[in-house]
Amino acid sequence: MNLRYPLLLACLLWLLLPLAALAQDVPTPDAPATWTPATGDAVVDVRLGDINRYAGRYPDAFVDELVRYFDAPRPLLEDLLGRQERVPGDLYYACALARVSGRPCRGVIEAWSAGHPDGWQGIASAFGVEPGSARARRLREGMADSYRRWGRPLPTDG
Repeated sequence: MNLRYPLLLACLLWLLLPLAALAQDVPTPDAPATWTPATGDAVVDVRLGDINRYAGRYPDAFVDELVRYFDAPRPLLEDLLGRQERVPGDLYYACALARVSGRPCRGVIEAWSAGHPDGWQGIASAFGVEPGSARARRLREGMADSYRRWGRPLPTDG
């Protein structure tokens, strides 16, 4: 292969390499590829999967978001994430459910830790967040607000 400008080609590849790394969709160790929240809302599920990836890259911004806008206790979040006991998307959803249902984030995390036979969908229902309800719409809007604050585009839904 005869290249006329090998130095120019090398410089272009060097400049594009960081962009290629950003474009990769690699699951974080605490967000395995098989994780699905099963909230009963496909749009929310896609966004929570993306939030896992975001939290893997920017854990401080993720925790700051939940503390500042969802009134989540920082020590609890850092403890759960530090011990890798919880997936970031689950923590985000717990705090989002808490916000729209008027409960403390810690209380929803505890309810989730206790388990429910219908998973997140059952927990959301128990807190009065039914698909298509005003609370469910507020939850989606709150997710969009988080994306705006992060300067991140909403993922393609579904």
